[in-house]
Amino acid sequence: MRRCLQLAANGLGNVAPNPMVGCVIVYEGKIIGEGYHQVFGGHHAEVNAIASVKDKSILNHAVLYVNLEPCNHYGKTPPCTNLIIQQKIKRVVVGCLDPFKEVRGAGIEKLKMAGAEVIVGILEEECKELNKRFFIQHLKNRPYIILKWAQTLDGFIDRDRRGNVLEDNWISNKTATQLVHKWRSEEQAILVGTNTVLNDNPLLTTREWPGKSPLRIIIDKENKLPYSLRVFNSEASTIILNENTNNKKENIEFVAIDFKNFFSSFANEMRKRNIQSVIVEGGKNTLSKFLANYYWDEARVIIGNKTFGKGLSAPIIENEPISKEAILDNILLTYKNKS
Repeated sequence: MRRCLQLAANGLGNVAPNPMVGCVIVYEGKIIGEGYHQVFGGHHAEVNAIASVKDKSILNHAVLYVNLEPCNHYGKTPPCTNLIIQQKIKRVVVGCLDPFKEVRGAGIEKLKMAGAEVIVGILEEECKELNKRFFIQHLKNRPYIILKWAQTLDGFIDRDRRGNVLEDNWISNKTATQLVHKWRSEEQAILVGTNTVLNDNPLLTTREWPGKSPLRIIIDKENKLPYSLRVFNSEASTIILNENTNNKKENIEFVAIDFKNFFSSFANEMRKRNIQSVIVEGGKNTLSKFLANYYWDEARVIIGNKTFGKGLSAPIIENEPISKEAILDNILLTYKNKS
């Protein structure tokens, strides 16, 4: 099962909104086939694993391991349960059940009805953690939310821009910046507020890491942002969440939402687009709003090796971090929302 998880993780950033799935087939104590879901719309892990087995005649004596319940419905590909039954695989070991309403135990039941022995719950928590985005999307009906910011040793997220607009306000080191771009490549969307775009004129792309840039989501209630800003370029698609304009031209879409019920309206828009995960990169007002409403799942805080003396105070998380690691002279703190 640990090998299944290793294989499945290779799909991060490429298979969403599908889950990451790895599959291993064992015969007489030896691995004879393995595979993983490589790209959204492509073959599922079980199909790739079975295809990799050279001698299909021994499959009826083999054990199939998979970290997530095999699908039992027609989507972009046929049900994996059908192939497992067709190949007469009689023993299946599953990490955890699939929370998707079209499956939710139906895949297990179909295999059992066909005469297979099915064992469920091996490394269950690790399997759920790997697909935390998928589970949140289907259990809470919203995307998995990652908050990210960098702050100084003395607790500031930005300088006081009044009268200091030309002063260096960069906090994290080069390696940390590359890591942030890697994170972006792993999520489907990135979100920032109006002030961040006006102050920093960011690209919000993955230019320092291989991989697809996420969908850019900008909260701009009053449509203040000029088209000269870089978030309006053609390097990635952009959605502008605003109060009253619905319009689309090329890769830019204006979407009117209900700001009085921001989070429910936001979740509804993300569901329409099947967005499974969003990394929120600021600024302070936007981050604080997500924190105050407990509308987050994970926070990643980079502490840079510098001080500002004064400026805009960083958001505060009351929880203790679940991990702390060094990025050269920077520190990465990771938090989980346990509420």
